[in-house]
Amino acid sequence: MATQAFLMLSIVLFFLVSQIVVAHSDFDHDHQKQSPFEFLKHLQGCHKGEKIKDVNKLKKYLEKFGYLSYTKNQSHANDDEFDDLLESAVKTYQLNYHIKATGVLDSNTVSKMMMPRCGIADIVNGTTSMRAGKKRHLLSSHNFRTVSHYSFLPGEPKWHASKYHLTYGFLPGTRSDAITPVTQAFSTWAANTHFDFTHTQDYTNADITISFHRGNHGDGDINAFDGRGGILAHAFPPQDGRFHYDADEQWSVVATQGAFHLETVALHEIGHLLGLGHSSVEGAIMFPSIASGVTKGMHGDDIQGIKDLYNIA
Repeated sequence: MATQAFLMLSIVLFFLVSQIVVAHSDFDHDHQKQSPFEFLKHLQGCHKGEKIKDVNKLKKYLEKFGYLSYTKNQSHANDDEFDDLLESAVKTYQLNYHIKATGVLDSNTVSKMMMPRCGIADIVNGTTSMRAGKKRHLLSSHNFRTVSHYSFLPGEPKWHASKYHLTYGFLPGTRSDAITPVTQAFSTWAANTHFDFTHTQDYTNADITISFHRGNHGDGDINAFDGRGGILAHAFPPQDGRFHYDADEQWSVVATQGAFHLETVALHEIGHLLGLGHSSVEGAIMFPSIASGVTKGMHGDDIQGIKDLYNIA
């Protein structure tokens, strides 16, 4: 009897220990999936004059996406002081996302900042290249300026007039289920521009290449991917032609909660490949952010932007 009791106790203890290990493993797994933008949650409500842990991360975030620069004044570049420059940057961000420009990190601002997004900056070198069209006012660090909803990448890079037939190829290691969604995205852009796109197996000579990468993948520290839920993808302007997905993200061919739609993200990044910057129109494919499980198509703002860039009637 004693032996049987000992065996039963051993089994119970083994079961309890195994459950603790599994629970701990699940916690670690969930912890690893935490968004790199999660730090913004506890900054909600902070404002100029405060000094709070991780304000420096907020500064790095806004620097990365073009809203903040400490090149002329380094006094608070690496600390947690919510200074005048940071307040101005938050106001610029709020205006760009149609949020009341208070300079305070309110709940609407934090919610927008935490959304997964494209890795390309919204503002480069203090400005974006804009054209006439529907206007709005955007507050820069120094004054108000009038801009269009859609934007062009700095310097207005574009494919040469004789280069409207573009080839694209998938680098080795690209997941097979991405090929059809990306091909469909190219077809959508072809239907709305003067471009045509052809898939080639000769990826080494293709005008455009598509591939999946993790972390720092050779594009420089500022373009490194950051794991799940932060930067989803990025693409380079004409005539570079590189388009990279973050391989750490959950991707899907159809709308799936908790995963990002391959075709929707491809539509956005192809816009960069053609020379478009980000749009402030939330319905536009060139809007910088996208939630998981969401699909989007082309918007009139995207079509007007590409026609304006290439002078298409």
